[in-house]
Amino acid sequence: MKIEFLLHNAYGIGGTIRSTVNLAAALADRHEVRIVSVNRPVDEPELTLDPRVTLTPLVDLREGAETDEYATPLNQRPSEIFRDERIDNGRMAATALTDERVAAHLAATDADVVIATRPKLIGYLAKYGSDRYLRLGQEHLTHEAHVPELHAVMDPAIAALDAFATVSEADAGHYREALPDARARILAIPNAVPAPAAEPSDGTSNVIVSAGRLVAVKRYDRLIAAFAAIAAERPDWNLRIYGRGPAKAKLRKQIEELGLYERITLMGARSPIETEWSKGAVAAVASDAESFGMTIVEAMHAGLPVVATDCPYGPREILTDGTDGVLVPLDDAGAVDAYAAALLKITGDAALRDRLGKAARETALRYAPARIADRYEELFEELRPGCTATVPEKRKGLLRGLFGGGRAKAASAGPAVAAPGAIAHPEARCSVAADGTVIVRLRAEQLTAADTHALLRRRGAKGKEGVAVRAPLTGAREPGAWAEARFAPAPLAEGRWDSYVERPGDKSRRRLTAALVEQKDLLNRPLATTGDGVTARVPYTTSDGFLAVRAWLRPEHAEVTEVRVGADGVTLTLTAHGTAFGEGAEIIARLRGGDGSVGDVRAPLTNGSGRLPYEPMARRVKPEEEQDLWDLWVRPAAGAALVRAGRIAGDFADRKGVDTFPAAKRGEVRLRPYFTVTNDLTITVKDAEPKEEGAAA
Repeated sequence: MKIEFLLHNAYGIGGTIRSTVNLAAALADRHEVRIVSVNRPVDEPELTLDPRVTLTPLVDLREGAETDEYATPLNQRPSEIFRDERIDNGRMAATALTDERVAAHLAATDADVVIATRPKLIGYLAKYGSDRYLRLGQEHLTHEAHVPELHAVMDPAIAALDAFATVSEADAGHYREALPDARARILAIPNAVPAPAAEPSDGTSNVIVSAGRLVAVKRYDRLIAAFAAIAAERPDWNLRIYGRGPAKAKLRKQIEELGLYERITLMGARSPIETEWSKGAVAAVASDAESFGMTIVEAMHAGLPVVATDCPYGPREILTDGTDGVLVPLDDAGAVDAYAAALLKITGDAALRDRLGKAARETALRYAPARIADRYEELFEELRPGCTATVPEKRKGLLRGLFGGGRAKAASAGPAVAAPGAIAHPEARCSVAADGTVIVRLRAEQLTAADTHALLRRRGAKGKEGVAVRAPLTGAREPGAWAEARFAPAPLAEGRWDSYVERPGDKSRRRLTAALVEQKDLLNRPLATTGDGVTARVPYTTSDGFLAVRAWLRPEHAEVTEVRVGADGVTLTLTAHGTAFGEGAEIIARLRGGDGSVGDVRAPLTNGSGRLPYEPMARRVKPEEEQDLWDLWVRPAAGAALVRAGRIAGDFADRKGVDTFPAAKRGEVRLRPYFTVTNDLTITVKDAEPKEEGAAA
């Protein structure tokens, strides 16, 4: 049987895309499955598709590519169906070109079932689809989420399909009421959410995790306010919010105004997200509405108790209050207080977290892709008896690890090409053991017998010393087995270390892609001080999808544990590593690239804390440049050598842009602390109002 999914854009990481990728992989166990992406905005999908699933784009919108079709005349003409900008706008809005491409595809496809995943695509499927195949629509939001202008196009289209599936029974009821005469069968089938490949949470962290698109309906502002209400009573707890979206700037402002920028972190988007759930002890959902709640089930799979608002519609159909999660009444007047009370209770009761988390993992199994695929197959059979008759009785097993990060872009794999039978960039799963050992696991079928070692090579290093570290690959090499390399917690020279699989005989190597990188054991791991110095290592996924390790090795180090931006200065709290703070200790801000005409800014360091005044930093020294940069140092004691202040402990390879701080305005400049690309602390000084081009300095 041939099954086809229509996606607006299959190249992102949104919930509709994730659920489609999950279901497509499960159905590929027994069917031929294709995902058709109307638009192709980038080279490769951010999610890794099951290799048995075909991806077919229709319109090339890759900016800068020779094949970019955005400016073509047909793409500048309006769509025949979607003309109202209130329901469709932006670079990937429907146009005459998408009308033409989708119509041509639906006329030519050899699929037995076509499933449209978005309202716009449902309209296309109803208008251009054929009775040769079953036509199904899916609702990944809710009936109430769509404006009347969209329902005017969408509702007649739904009525003309064979079936329409919502992700909650409550929403299916709304559609049945709205479309009593619909030809389509309207039913509820929840999203497919696979069990993660990452280890579940051990519940020992003091981290609350939330994830999703940063939009108004998700009410991260409510979550932040609720956390603020308990912050003083739970001083060891922190909140991490994962995702991207238009509300980011507003949320950051709220966090800064509450003074919680060292307790609440906007983490940005992460794929795979499963490794981040496992770092948490509690999951939080504070939405006004959730059509389903994929993040709820993902967190439950990771063993996290979920605190969710009892909003329409998903949470109450997934969670049972007090059994496998917590449902907070959604009352506008007291929603923040109620949510704060729930957070206060669960963060203060480890036994409750453990009981709810264990039950949550059991509940999450209801949403296994294999089970959801069965429900779709039952629907196909009901609509067209006999259409699944050739399906084998027994599944071959569902491929896991769908969230193995973005696919690696074309890049150099080293001095030699892959050997026959091997792949160019084997997929690695990496984790960090409690003692700091970095463990790299590779699928045996992606290796050859000659691949004997994993290699870490320092980027940009020259010569032989401190350039490369090797670890033997152990384990069976038959299909389905894993080969493993263990890099002991010995210090690595400071820098970024790329990973490879190596055949020592001919010195060829292939760079490793990052399928999964687990860092949870780094959360509470202290910095190590050895005979070589203060050291830390963080494995991570590079921006182009490869596995790398960020390493620090310094004779001495001043770890910044807290930054407080005040009206008159920046207060720092630090801990000494490889040295000790003594009499005469001080914090020093030194102008980067200065000629000595401007002196250092100094402040005494008492019990590891000191307030660095803004003067004389609060005036531009290099007005011809975009900014002045003042690097922060510590003199541990009178007469001691300077030690750079930074933040290298924990699970962040790069803190720049993640650990952020508010700016202080002083006269005509703004001063803001930030972490550099080496995770060292610097203060940037910029003009409060950008000068116009050509204006006098």
